[in-house]
Amino acid sequence: MSADLSQRLVPDRMWELAAPLLPKFTSRPQGGGTAPVDERAAFTAVVYVLTSGCA
Repeated sequence: MSADLSQRLVPDRMWELAAPLLPKFTSRPQGGGTAPVDERAAFTAVVYVLTSGCA
């Protein structure tokens, strides 16, 4: 997604409200699992799916 679309979907004020509600990444003691991703990018993708109506 382009930076313009990302800023339009999740403005800074919205991100300030949503960021504390997201769970923080913790690595598993035994290793493995999924790698951490940019939280804002993942949140923007969720907002995009919800607002665009795509499956």
